[in-house]
Amino acid sequence: MDDGNFELPMTASMTLAPLSWTELETLAHFQLDTVNGPTNAQARLRLFGRPESEVRVTLYRDNHAWCPYCQKIWLWLEEKQIPYRIEKVTMFCYGQKESWYKRKVPSGMLPALELDGRLITESDDILMALEQVFGPLGWGMTDPRVMPLRQLERLLFRAWCTWLCYPARSAGEERRSREQFVAVVAQVEEALGRTPGPYFLEEFSTVDVVFTPYVERMNASLYYYKGYSLREENPHLAAWFDGMESRPTYRGTQSDFHTHAHDLPPQMGGCYENGEPQMLLSKQRVDNGPWLGLPDVTYLEPETSRAEALHRVIRHRDNIIKVNPADDALFEQALRCALTHMMTGQLCPPPPGSDTALRYLRDRINGPRDMSIYAAKRLRESLEKTAALAGDRQGAPIPVRHRRDQDPANFARN
Repeated sequence: MDDGNFELPMTASMTLAPLSWTELETLAHFQLDTVNGPTNAQARLRLFGRPESEVRVTLYRDNHAWCPYCQKIWLWLEEKQIPYRIEKVTMFCYGQKESWYKRKVPSGMLPALELDGRLITESDDILMALEQVFGPLGWGMTDPRVMPLRQLERLLFRAWCTWLCYPARSAGEERRSREQFVAVVAQVEEALGRTPGPYFLEEFSTVDVVFTPYVERMNASLYYYKGYSLREENPHLAAWFDGMESRPTYRGTQSDFHTHAHDLPPQMGGCYENGEPQMLLSKQRVDNGPWLGLPDVTYLEPETSRAEALHRVIRHRDNIIKVNPADDALFEQALRCALTHMMTGQLCPPPPGSDTALRYLRDRINGPRDMSIYAAKRLRESLEKTAALAGDRQGAPIPVRHRRDQDPANFARN
């Protein structure tokens, strides 16, 4: 197969002994030019085919490719193809912030950007500074057509926070918060409906960059915590998401429902479930699968998704095994079983007692930090199917007050 998948003349019901690491390495046919290729979370330098001498920008963003304000700057730079360097910083909820960064930015806030040696913080200020030097992306931040849409994005953000991040004291309060959010979404739908294409203005622009981070997180969090599908219930937003997913720039920054649902609580100060039947079904689906078909992505899956996931696991396998709570030898074999399933489609029974270890990893795959969205789904799928052969025990719960279980100090190598 084109993506390097390993095919054997077996039926789906047959079982297979796990492939060795050497055998698995022969199947990891995935290459990514992080410097000049598609938008990706692994890059430390982006040149877009130009000489490194043209770099005038350094972007300081979070290690996990999670920070919404970092995503906004990241996406703008990628769309404009401005050569830039990337320095990665630990967000507080994941671990200790680097001392070198606190010396540079005492507040520790992200993102920050150096432009011709001048340090700028606050994402909107960064975008305006970039516009002054490199020109706007379609329409500028202070354009009369952009300003009311920026205000609408903030109104939507506040309505989302009210519904998601404050526990409702009654069914009536929960209903009113939902209605308030849906009313603002109707304004967004109206704004999108005023243009012939999928974007907020006639062409992709700064406005879409501004809306992207939190609308993506709204889509994930409300599905998981409220049973409300932003993308499926609003046709203009659905078209907007489809338009965004047609752009390789956005695909490279895009995360999935599982990552967002579990990264949001420590950042937002808590996310509150409504306990309704649809919410419980949605939560079960995000946590335990099936992950393919969720309304977090709709573009066709690349043929390289499995090979990409395998490539990334092999690159980090020593650390992945080291940080897993299970016995190293037990988990190492179980992991090879899961990877064997992912690449062959054949069941590979893991050692007894490895179900918790496999699900611990399943729950800590982070998109797009670790891999792109479909690669993450394929890896989760095989980890779960392999774990189910050993039992139904879950891994250690995902923390909600912090995510120190994802401390990047354990994964110093990209």
